[in-house]
Amino acid sequence: MAGMVRVLHPRQCLRLSTWLGVRFYSNSSAPTTKLFIDGQFVESKTKEWIDLHNPATNEVITRVPKSTPNEMEAAVSSAKEAFTDWSNTTILSRQQIMFKYQDLIKKHLKDLAASITKEQGKTLVDAEGDVMRGLQVVEHCCSITSLQLGETLPGIAKDMDTMTYRLPLGVTAGITPFNFPAMIPLWMFPMSLVCGNTMVMKPSERDPGACMMLMELANEAGFPKGTVNVIHGQHEAVNFICDHPAIRAISFVGSDTAGKYIYERGSINGKRVQANMGAKNHGVIMPDANKEHSLNQLVGAAFGAAGQRCMALSTAIFVGESKKWIPELVERAKKLKVNAGHEPNADLGPLISPQAKQRVCDLIQSGVSEGADLVLDGRGVKVPGYEKGNFVGPTVLHNVKPNMKCYTEEIFGPVLVSMEVDTIDEAIDLINSNPYGNGTAIFTTNGATARKYTQQIDVGQVGVNVPIPVPLPMFSFTGSRGSFRGDTNFYGKQGVQFYTQVKTVTQMWREDDVTHTKAATAMPVMR
Repeated sequence: MAGMVRVLHPRQCLRLSTWLGVRFYSNSSAPTTKLFIDGQFVESKTKEWIDLHNPATNEVITRVPKSTPNEMEAAVSSAKEAFTDWSNTTILSRQQIMFKYQDLIKKHLKDLAASITKEQGKTLVDAEGDVMRGLQVVEHCCSITSLQLGETLPGIAKDMDTMTYRLPLGVTAGITPFNFPAMIPLWMFPMSLVCGNTMVMKPSERDPGACMMLMELANEAGFPKGTVNVIHGQHEAVNFICDHPAIRAISFVGSDTAGKYIYERGSINGKRVQANMGAKNHGVIMPDANKEHSLNQLVGAAFGAAGQRCMALSTAIFVGESKKWIPELVERAKKLKVNAGHEPNADLGPLISPQAKQRVCDLIQSGVSEGADLVLDGRGVKVPGYEKGNFVGPTVLHNVKPNMKCYTEEIFGPVLVSMEVDTIDEAIDLINSNPYGNGTAIFTTNGATARKYTQQIDVGQVGVNVPIPVPLPMFSFTGSRGSFRGDTNFYGKQGVQFYTQVKTVTQMWREDDVTHTKAATAMPVMR
């Protein structure tokens, strides 16, 4: 796959606006990101702007508006008006538009990936994976003719049948994080729209470019104006979405603090809310595991995307004699190449911001101060040509205890915390005591051990020799406990359930009322 990556010079990255970006970046000397309202890219009239920096250089590459109340209201009004016709569009017509949309995303996958690398910092290979995992959800949306089926039960009583319909809700909203600028939006608005809803998106103000490109492609695919709109901002935009009476449902992915706030405020206002939040994902390494496979998978899952994944395998639990593999783990981590995401052979890029880098470094230091062994320190990494970038290299803290801050908090950086236990039961108890339940993995060649683990672990997504067990979209993303708020998860069958409401119809047609008149075949006679 690396051989397919188009390597871009930083100046080439800055010229990406010559593609789709001419529509959603202004042409002023200080570029600004536009809004997308009623099928048009619109320049904001706001006086408040957020500078967006390239994480590898910290150069300002665009300014993102804080949408005004009137602009946010216009987006909802457009979605509300579009809903009437869109919800009455046949499901086959919606399916055909989705077919076109997935084809357009495939054709522009590399362009989307380049935008992600420029704004978010992840490597081009990783950015392509970001787009691809979102594309898979769009492809699954093309199965809507099967996904949105209702149920029937004929003859529930004499002359009586009962059936259910899955119908759209109305205007929905999506609030997305910075770490997956394409995948997470594609979890939301395609599923909402194919079910017959309309949507207002608020992408992360740190990297909205990919979402804006997806809007351009939505226009080209044939989604009617107003079916999806994009606003920008921070707290005011979130409060607007939570409070607006026309918005029926909110999808959110992001931090614990924001997720709990949105869930509570949205729920109080009578909205459905699904919120994917923080995580502390554990990998359990058994002594019987395939060492080469397990260590390679662990290194990739811990440090890929600079650890900025809600499914990053950020905690390793070595059981019994597997603790002897820790030095080899460290050696593999040392070989990873830290560089700007567009540079050849980069394994991990920068963190999203200087503030994120400082927070990660502070959590590493807290581990040292509380007694953990810093067996690999990536805080001093230097990247020639990108000295102002937000880089932290792979870091390993060993002999971490459950009460240490580096364990209790989600680090969201290229830091692996490592622990030792004697038995699989201790590992299970430790993980089940952690408040999060997003994902976990066990590495073993013993089927009985794997079965015991999958049965007894209280985590929503479990991998057996699979380090990042994110389900494909024919299933659903099933994070649990402290990692999720809501009743229905993202994409798959549960995604359809979230974006639809059930109407149940019970009807009676009496057999006695059947018309028995025989067809007349004789020549009609006027009387």
